[in-house]
Amino acid sequence: MEVKSIVAYQGPNIHAHFPVIRYTIDLGVLEEWPTGRLGQGFIDCLLGYLPGLRQHGCSYKAPGGFVRRMCEGEGTWLGHVMEHVAIELQKVAGSDVSFGKTRAAGPCGHYDIVYEYLDEDVGRQAGDLSLALLEHLFPEDLKLKLKPERNSDDEFDFEHELDEFIRYARSCDAGPSTAALVSAAMKRAIPCTRLNRGSLIRLGCGRFQKSIKASLTSETRQIAVDLASDKGETNRILRDAGLPVPRQRKVYSARDAVHSAEQIGYPVVIKPLDSNHGQGVSVQVTTSEQVELAFERAQEYSEAVLVESYIPGSDYRMLVVNDQLLAVARRIPAHVLGDGVHTIEELVEEVNKDPRRGVGHENVLTRVELDGMAERFLADKGYGPATVPEPGEIVYLCATANLSTGGTAIDVTDSVHPDNRAMAVRAIRAIGLDVGGADFITTDISASYRETGGAMCEVNACPGLRMHLAPAEGMPRDVAGPIIDMLFPPGAPSTIPIASITGTNGKTTTSRMLAHIMKVAGYTVGLGTTDGIYVDGLLTVKGDMTGMTSARMILADPAVDAAVLETARGGLLRRGLGYPECSVAGCLNVTADHLGLRGVETVEQMAEVKRIVIEVAKEMAVLNADDALCLKMADHSHANRLGYVTMNAAHPLVNEHVQAGGVAVVLEEQINGHMVCLWDSGHRFPLLWTHVIPATVHGLALHNVQNAMFAAALAHGLGIDLESIRRGLRTFDNTFLQTPGRLNIYDQHPFRVILDYAHNPAAVKTMCGLVDRLGAERAKIVSLTVPGDRRDEDILEIGRVAAGHFEHYICHRDSDSRGRDHLEVPEMLRESLRKNGVGAEQIEVIADEQTANQSALEMAGPGDLLLLLSEDYTRAWEQIVRFRPNPQTGHAIDSRPIPAKIRLDDLGGFEWDSSSMEIIRDERGVRLAREIED
Repeated sequence: MEVKSIVAYQGPNIHAHFPVIRYTIDLGVLEEWPTGRLGQGFIDCLLGYLPGLRQHGCSYKAPGGFVRRMCEGEGTWLGHVMEHVAIELQKVAGSDVSFGKTRAAGPCGHYDIVYEYLDEDVGRQAGDLSLALLEHLFPEDLKLKLKPERNSDDEFDFEHELDEFIRYARSCDAGPSTAALVSAAMKRAIPCTRLNRGSLIRLGCGRFQKSIKASLTSETRQIAVDLASDKGETNRILRDAGLPVPRQRKVYSARDAVHSAEQIGYPVVIKPLDSNHGQGVSVQVTTSEQVELAFERAQEYSEAVLVESYIPGSDYRMLVVNDQLLAVARRIPAHVLGDGVHTIEELVEEVNKDPRRGVGHENVLTRVELDGMAERFLADKGYGPATVPEPGEIVYLCATANLSTGGTAIDVTDSVHPDNRAMAVRAIRAIGLDVGGADFITTDISASYRETGGAMCEVNACPGLRMHLAPAEGMPRDVAGPIIDMLFPPGAPSTIPIASITGTNGKTTTSRMLAHIMKVAGYTVGLGTTDGIYVDGLLTVKGDMTGMTSARMILADPAVDAAVLETARGGLLRRGLGYPECSVAGCLNVTADHLGLRGVETVEQMAEVKRIVIEVAKEMAVLNADDALCLKMADHSHANRLGYVTMNAAHPLVNEHVQAGGVAVVLEEQINGHMVCLWDSGHRFPLLWTHVIPATVHGLALHNVQNAMFAAALAHGLGIDLESIRRGLRTFDNTFLQTPGRLNIYDQHPFRVILDYAHNPAAVKTMCGLVDRLGAERAKIVSLTVPGDRRDEDILEIGRVAAGHFEHYICHRDSDSRGRDHLEVPEMLRESLRKNGVGAEQIEVIADEQTANQSALEMAGPGDLLLLLSEDYTRAWEQIVRFRPNPQTGHAIDSRPIPAKIRLDDLGGFEWDSSSMEIIRDERGVRLAREIED
C-alpha cells in the first residue's frame, strides 16, 4: 500500500470539526484483494491481535458492525480496514477516539483514510503501525507477489511494536494533574492549547489568556515558588508566623550535621535543602554514624543539607487553592505486606500488577521500584530484596510517602479538625502561593494541632493533584474545578471576539474594514491578511498570514482583545482552521479560482471548503444572499443568528428573513443615491450613503460597497455600536498604506492609475466594470496577468472577460511563473484576447512584470486611465509613485532604479520604507505611522 500523502488537520477542516489525520494511499494490486478474498484467516488473526475491533460499529452503528463488514460478501477494502485499525491502536494506547471515514480519492485504488487523533505524533504512528500490521497479515502467496525479494529475517513482531507504541503514546500524555485541569477548563468552554510536549497549557486566548503547567499557574508568584523550594526559608517563615514546624538547622558538612543532630536531639531527619519527590531524605536517624551516612546521601542532591527534629505521626498532604482548603490525603510510603513465603522482590512484582500503577505520573499510582535508594533503605533495616518478611509484616521501601516513589493516598478531608484547616491555609498564604500543598505530620488529623502537636515539614508549589482526584481509598475530590474557577471566575471572559472572513474575492479588504471599525470602537485588533499580521494597526509579521499558524499567533498575543482573520482556502486545505470556533463568520462569494489544486476541482467543492468557517460560527454567520453557493451554506450554520447581505433590495428570501426579525444589510436605491441599511428585529437602521464611503470611489466601486456591507454586518454581529460602524466606514479609504494592492488609485500623474491584485475571472470582471463606470477622457490601458498555477481555462476566461474594455493591452507573467514557461501565460492571454475581438495591434506581450508596468506608465498620456494588475503590488506601487511624466507631454522623463527608501512628495515629505510598507519619519524624525492611519 503506497502512501501518497499524509495531512494532519489541527482544527475544523473539510472532514470534521476536530483534529483528524488523512492518509491518501494507493492500494495498487491490493484493490483486487478485499477482506473477503484475503480470507477468514486474515480476519481472525487481525481480531486476535486487536480484539477491540469487535466492538466497532462501523456503518451498522452497533458493536460487531465492522466485523460484519469484513465478513459479508466480498468484504471491505484495506483502506477501510486501516482506518479502523488506526483508531483501535490509539484506543489501546489510551486515546479516546472513535471517528473515521474512508472515501475513494480519484484514480482507481486511491483512497482518503481519515481518522481522529488526540496527539498528532501518536496519530501518525498509529497510521504507520496499522499499515505494517495489515501487510504482516497478508497470506504468504500475496506477500511473495508484492515483494519477491522479501527477507524472512525481517519478520514483523507486532506484540513488540504495539508495546513500543503504547509506551511512546503514554510518554506523550499530559500528567493526571494537567489532564484534570484541561478537562475542567473544557467543561467551562475555555479553549485549551498545549504549548509543548510537557504539561504547559494555554487557557483562553488574547488578553484573557492564562497558563498552567500542572498545578502551577500563570498567577503563581515566582518568589513564592522560590520560597517553597527552599525548605530552610519555608521553615523560618512558618515559624515566624507562629505555625508549628520542626526544629531545623542548615549544614554544609557531616561534622556540623552530627553537631546539629545532638543539639536538636535524636531522632532526627536529614534531607537536602531543595530537592523533591523525597530524594535523599533519611528519617528517624538515631546515631552519629547514621547522620554521617544520611548527610552523604542528601548531598547527592543539594550542597546544603537540613537537619531537623523527627516528628512522629502520619504524613498528610493538605491542598489549598485560593485560600481554601480543598482536600487532605494521608500518604503512606511504598510498602509490601509479608506473607512468609515470597521475597520482598516478588512482593513488589505482585504490587505492580495493580492496573492503576504506571510509570512516573502517567497513572493514578506509580510503580514501586526496587532501586538503589530502596535497597539502601532496606539495608538500614537489615533487609534486602531476597528477604522473606513474616506474615502480616509491613515492609516500607522508602522514607517518604510521595506518590512518585510508589506511595498511596487515603482521603481524609472530611475528618480534618478546623484548627488544622486554618493552619494549612495560613501556611500557604504565608508563602504566597495561589495553589499550594502543605505537608503536615501528626498523630491525629481529626484533633487540633494545639492539643496533639505535630509540625508542618514542607510547603510545595505545583502540588500533584492525582492523590486527591483518585485516592487509593476514600472519596475523590474535584480539586481541578476550583483552580480553573480561580483563574476564570464565573462570568469572567476567557476568549476574545473572533471574526473569520472567507470567500473568493474581497476577503482582504473586508477584513481590513472590519478591523478598522473595531479599532474605532476601542479594540486592540489582531488582523491576519494576505499581507501579514497587524496588531493595533502595526505590521508585526510580513507575508501571507491567512492560515492556521497566523491565526494561532494572533490568538496567542496577550495584547489582542479582538481578532479579525482572513481565511483562505489554502490554509483550510493544508492544516484546517487554527481555532475550534469563531464568534462571527462571513462568506463573501464563491467563484472559480484555484480550481484543480489540492483536490478541489469544482466551485461546488470550493464552497464546501469555505463553508467550514460558517459551520463553526457561534454568534452569527453572514452570507451573500446574491450568491447561490453562499445561500446553500445557511443549512449548515449552527450560529445563534443568521445574517444576509444583498445588493438587491427586492430579494424575496432576504425580505422574508427581515420580516421574521432576522439580520440583513441591504443596499437600497433612493432619490439621492444608494443607502446601506441594517435590518434587525424588524427595525430599519440607515447606516450611510455609499458615496460617502471613501473606499467605494464615490459609490462606483460596487465590490467595495459590498465589502463595506459585509464589514458592517459582521461588526453588528460582534455587538459594535452603529455609530462606530459609521465612523469606521467613513474613515477607511483605499490608499496603499491602508489596503495595499486593493483598488489603490493614484491621481498625481496627468493620467489616473489603478493598482489591484485581481487574479481570477470574477475579480478581473469587477475591475473592468469599475473602469467602465469611471471612464477616461482619452484611452484605457491595462497591464494584464494571471498567476501561473491557474487552470488553462481560467487564464483564457480572464482574457475573454477583459476583452473590449480597453484600447491597449500589455500581457505579462507574474514574477513567479509557478511552473509555466517564460511566455506561456502572456501568450495564452494574447490568444484569448484575439479570439474575443481584440485587434493584434492593441496587444503587446512583455514577459517581465516590472518592464510591462513601466511600459504601460510610459504609454499613458494626459486623461488616460491605466489599470495595473500585479502580484508584486508593493514594487508596482513604487513604480507608480516613482514615475515622473513629462509635464508637457505626460510621458516619462525619469526611469532611474527604484531605491529601497523613497520620499513621497505627495504625502508631505514622509520617508517610506518599501520593505515594510510603513512611514518611518517626517522631516523632524517623528514616527508617524499611527498618526497617518488615524
